[in-house]
Parts: sequence; structure tokens; C-alpha cells
Amino acid sequence: MKFTLSWLKTHLNTDADLATILKTLNAIGLEVEGVENPAEKLGAFKIAKVLTAERHPQADKLQVLSVDHGDGTPLQVVCGAPNARAGLIGVFGVEGAVVPVNGMVLKKTAIRGVESNGMMCSFRELELGEDHDGIIELAESAPVGQVYANWAGLNDPVIDVSITPNRQDCMGVRGIARDLAAAGLGTLNAIIVPEIAGVGPGPDVRTDDVDGCPAFFARTVRGVTNGASPDWIAKRLKAIGQKPISTLVDITNYIMIDLGRPLHVYDMATLKGGLVARKGKAGEQVLALNGKTYTIDESMTVIADDEAVHDIGGIMGGEHSGAQDGTTDVLIECAYFTPERIAVTGQKLTLTSDARGRFERGVDPAFLDDGLSIATSLVVSLCGGTPSEATRAGTPPATPKTVAYAPDQCLSLAGVDVPADEQQRILESLGFGVVASGGGVEYQDGMPVSVPASWTITVPTWRRDVDGWPDIVEEVVRIVGLDHVPSTPLPRVPGVARPTATPEQLVERRVRRTAAARGLAEAINWSFLSEKEADAVGGGDWTLANPISEDLKVMRPSLLPGLLSATKRNVDRSATSIRLFELGRRYFKQGERATVGFVLAGEKTARGWQSGKAQAFDAFDAKAEVIALLAAAGAPVGNLQNFGEASAAYHPGQSGTLRLGPKVVLAEYGVLHPSLAKQFGLSGTVVAGEIFLDAIPGKRKSGFMRAPYAPPALQAVKRDFAFIVPDMVEADALVRGVKGADKKNIVDVRLFDIFVGPGVEDGYKSLAVEVTLQPGEKSFSQEELEAISAAVVKAAQKLGGSLRG
Repeated sequence: MKFTLSWLKTHLNTDADLATILKTLNAIGLEVEGVENPAEKLGAFKIAKVLTAERHPQADKLQVLSVDHGDGTPLQVVCGAPNARAGLIGVFGVEGAVVPVNGMVLKKTAIRGVESNGMMCSFRELELGEDHDGIIELAESAPVGQVYANWAGLNDPVIDVSITPNRQDCMGVRGIARDLAAAGLGTLNAIIVPEIAGVGPGPDVRTDDVDGCPAFFARTVRGVTNGASPDWIAKRLKAIGQKPISTLVDITNYIMIDLGRPLHVYDMATLKGGLVARKGKAGEQVLALNGKTYTIDESMTVIADDEAVHDIGGIMGGEHSGAQDGTTDVLIECAYFTPERIAVTGQKLTLTSDARGRFERGVDPAFLDDGLSIATSLVVSLCGGTPSEATRAGTPPATPKTVAYAPDQCLSLAGVDVPADEQQRILESLGFGVVASGGGVEYQDGMPVSVPASWTITVPTWRRDVDGWPDIVEEVVRIVGLDHVPSTPLPRVPGVARPTATPEQLVERRVRRTAAARGLAEAINWSFLSEKEADAVGGGDWTLANPISEDLKVMRPSLLPGLLSATKRNVDRSATSIRLFELGRRYFKQGERATVGFVLAGEKTARGWQSGKAQAFDAFDAKAEVIALLAAAGAPVGNLQNFGEASAAYHPGQSGTLRLGPKVVLAEYGVLHPSLAKQFGLSGTVVAGEIFLDAIPGKRKSGFMRAPYAPPALQAVKRDFAFIVPDMVEADALVRGVKGADKKNIVDVRLFDIFVGPGVEDGYKSLAVEVTLQPGEKSFSQEELEAISAAVVKAAQKLGGSLRG
């Protein structure tokens, strides 16, 4: 929600400065997202007069101007604007000024051999409009040398406020002003609702869909002259990013932003018969004002005449019946649409608009008559014409809501002791009606008894979010200030606090710390993906019926898409080495699955005089990360088996899985499939992995404490073996087989060399392993060592290997 400071002050009579207003907005729950003052970027642009204009000697379409910008020394400027001429007063950018439209810094330069200093500017170049046919022409009375922004009244900060969905009343400038007045920043100016003396009967309108459109009010104005809006409307709309279109259209946009009341204006020449608010019919279509055609169904409310649909009720009008330059007779619609129906229709059509944003939250149902009168008054005063009487079809749901409230409930619920009279002032300033009863002291059996006050609160029609007394407390407390809520510690049982983390949380904590310690940066991504991203990793089981965006529609079946998107953002910002991980959930029909995912991309090691060229990551780097994170999670990494059957997201032959047996997959890793990397805009080698924490077996609860660590008394013995094995034999299988040759004495087996070349037949490779033997109470004898060696060789022979001679 954007508005200018001067716009706010048309509703709020205040002497508060901008800083105080911004601070108060944040304090009362209207978060300020940003403030921009157009005058700040135009400080180097001055009002200047063209003294002379001569044809450029080297270009027919250029002129050489002599420009007086107020410092007494005329400057030479080369200009190509067709309206540049001697005597013209315009806007001049001095040397060093930054042109808002493109960020260009003005400097002294030569154009076709002629020196040029600064620039005479157009409206578009200063981002003050779309006119670029010539330079700005100002009145002869414009003071030469003065800063243009100050003279033109552009020194008006634009405030951008984030409005939460429950605050429908603040979707208009007046609602924000009301909150500030309640917070003590001035007084709320009275709103003037003109009395319209209508001539003749009102238009033929009705509502046949009371569930979707309970009330449809309208009035016609005949004999209007449509054209460009007056400066005061155009300036305010342009300041907040709205493009002025025509007076009739701009009036409706202005009232929507000013008072939070959307309206629509129809060109009566395009209507065939009366207008009716009704349910749509399957297959009906409407060409909306955004130039797109939408197909209607029976769940939607539309505004139609005898022949066609002209309006998607409460969301967007039709292009055919909208006000045009030649419009002379108009029908002004001021209707109330049910918020729930607006939300469903907007979601089905994936259509958003300013009107939808307000109707979906809920506009004031009691403001139809006043809103119609204000709109009619503006149309008549700015476009002329004769208004008719108003037609009121249906009844708006404007029955006042009452809430029983006691002033002491503020202290009991929020912990803030606000005097009753201050609470009443706040509530009445916000538009609530307060009727107090009870309170004081009564005598029972001759003894004084304190009786709490009881209030009956009438909720204003523009606050559909207030349902009960806790909401009343919230209103009081937010205006008083949340910083006045005392920090009260919760009671604590004496002694050592019991652990609160679950075993699963402890595992996640260890994994997170391990990943960070290994140099990975944690990413936190959405749990939702687009359908295209989900399909790239096998498809999702759950699709949202009401997504906040089409790009966030499917609950993720994998953490990789989010991490790859984050990787792409880092690549786009020139990151050379990317190491990201995320700990989150994947979603399947069977439930949620705790998972750790990571992506490694770019340079593993940077180029250097010792290492030479930069080195990229490979599948073994991914495997190392997987094993480290599995170990942190408590997985029995020594018993894991390596399989080469990773999912389709990975490159075949450069990926694998780690399992406990053939069926229990604990992790998959490897080089990303080139097609998936390309889909996310990534080039080069990208490696990744996912660890499935839910698949890791939990520790058994034996009930006994673990035995104390007792280091072996004797030194370990190491022996190296080299085996010639067929190419298809995996090193992991050899290591596992050798380790199982003598489980009592062999405590570790490590692969330390792979060789293919001279001395090794084609189709074979040499694998060298280091075997660690741990003696017990006495050292190994020669016979024992030979027996262990024979068992090792025999284990290799079972895999088709032979001891290398």
C-alpha cells in the first residue's frame, strides 16, 4: 500500500514530521517497507532558459543551444528535441547529474565534434511521465536557476506500508490516517459526503446472486466529457506507481486507494439492457481490462447485461464496456462482493488486481451509499454531466457486531495496565462504539465489594476481523505500543533443567554442525516447487489447491531443486566456489521424510602456483560429504554397502547409493545429471547428495551404560596386499571381503592404490589395500600372521582376484 505524505495529510491533521510518522506506523503494526522521495534523485536538475538555438554544423536533426541555468554563465548544450528553441524554459541536468530513467551520469562530451555540457530533459528521462517527444516546457514564470523538484512540488515522500490480511480497513489512506490519529499523531479530518440531487430514475441493475453479491448500488451520469485527469489526481496516482488513464478511470482508482472502496464505471453505449450480478455460466468468456480472455464457471460472480458478461465481479472489468475517450454516458457501480467468493474466483482464474486485494479482505459494507455519492460528485465536478437517482439492489451485510468487554481484561491478557478512560479513547478513535455500565463499589451484607466495569463494544463495519474481546485487547495494546508489554519470565522448576530435544532433533543438530564445520553454508528454501521442478526429480505426491504462486505449487519430493536454484543465484553473483546444504523435509503420500541435501559446484580448489589450474568437484567429494554426515547422524558407516543405482537426478556411472543391505538406502550421491543441471541454468560439473535421516536405524536401548574405553596394550600391525582383479570388481567389494576374512584380528582395511598399465592385463586392474591387525593379550606369532594372510588372499580369490607377484 503506497501513498504520499501530502495525501496522508488530507485525512490526518498533524504537525508530526516524517520520521515520527514512520516510527508510529511500525509501532502500531503497519510495517513500513520503504520510503522514497522523488525530489532526492532530481536535486541536480534545475529550471533553465534556452537563450539561443542554432543548427548543428554536422547534423540536421541536432541543435546547439545556449542555456542559462542560473549561475550567470550560459552553457553550450547539443540537443535533438524537436521543440528546442530560443526562449523555451525547461529542465536542465547539470554536469554530474544522474538521469533517473537509465542511471547515466551527465558529463562534458563532444557530440559530432561540438562540445555539450549537461542535458535538457524530457518527462520520461526524469521518470515523471511517458512523454518523450520533446523536452519539458515550463511556464514563463518558472524561476530560472531553482531546483525543479522543489518548484514543481515533487518534494513529497512516498511511503510503502505492508498491510497484513486482517487489516482490510488500512487498504485505503483514510484507514491508515485513522490509526495514526488513534495513536496520538493528530486528528482525523471529517469525511465530506456530498448530497447528490439526482434527475430521473436510477439505472436498471439487480443482483440474482445474493451469496456472491449481496448488494449492487449504481447511478448514471449522462453528458460527461472524458479526458485527462486534473493534475492533483494524476500527480498522486503517478507518485505511487499508478498510470493515469482518463478522468473517469482515474476517479475510481483514486477512491479505491484513498478510501479503500473499489468501484467500476461502464460506458452505457456498450450495454444492452440492464445490468445484473449473477452466477457465471459454464463456458462464458470475458475479455478483461488486462487484455486477457478468461473462461467463467458457475462458482463465479459476474456482472452481465442481456447479451454478454462485462465484469468479473469484484476483480476486473471488461475491456469492451470500460470508459473510453469518447464516452458520454456512464453507469457507476458500487457493489459489495463476498470475500470468500472473490478469493475462490481469483484463485481459479489466477487473476490478481487491486480491487480483488480489497474485496478479498472485505471492504466496508456500510460505505456503498457514501462511496457512490463521492464518486458521482467527482465525476460531475470533473467531467460534467447530469446524475440520476441511485438504484439500490439487495442489502449489504452491514449489521453491527457487538462484543462484551471489561477494561481489566487488557491487563489479564496482555499484561499492560491501560487506564479505562485511555482504552475508551483509543477504541472510539478507531471507530468502535463504547457503552459502559457497572463498575464501582457495591455493599453486600454491609461490606463494600468492588464491581468490575462492563462495556458493550460496537464493532465498526469496516473491521470484520474483530470477533471477540481478545481482539479488543489487541487493538488497545497495539495503539499503546507493543514495547510497553512487560517481559515476564516463565516459572522454572528448581534444579538442573531436563533435556527437551528429542533424539531426532539431536541428530539434526549434530548433522547441521558437522556440515557447517566442513565448510558448507546452510540454505533454507521453500518446501514448495513448481510442477516443472518437481517433475525433474521424479514428481511430487502432493499438489496445493490454493498455492500462493504457480511456482510454489507442489510439495517437494527432493531438496535438490531448491538447492540448485540457490546455487544458480550464487553463480549469477559471481561466486566461484559454492558449497550449500539444507536440512528439511521431503513430502510423500506415506508422510514426511527428514533429509539432508547438499550441492557442491564451481571450484574445489582455486588456481595457484602450487596446485596449478583450479580443480572441480567430483563424485568422490560428494561421497566424502555423505559419509561424514552419515557418521554425524550415528549411521554405521563401517557396515554400509556401495551400490551404483542412484536416482535419475544423477549421472549414470558417476553416482551411487550407500545402503544397509540391498533395500535400506541411507543416501545417494554423485555428479548431477547434465540435463538437470541445464534445466537450472548450471554449467560445469555439479555434484550433490541427499542423506535420508529417517532411514538410519535408531540406537538400541540396552539399559546399560557403555563400557569405558580401554586402549589396546599392544601396537597394531599393518600389512599391504596388492591384488589383480577383473575391472568389474568394485574396490568396496574387495575391502569388505578382506575385512571379513578374519573379523577377530582385522580391525581396518583401507584402499590406497589403483593401478592399470604395464604388467596388468587388459580387463584387469591392481587394487592395493592396507590391512590393520590388532593383537590382543600377546603379539602375533609368525604362524598366526601367515594364517591371517592366507585368509585375506582366499577372500580376494572369491572375487576373482589373485595376489600380485
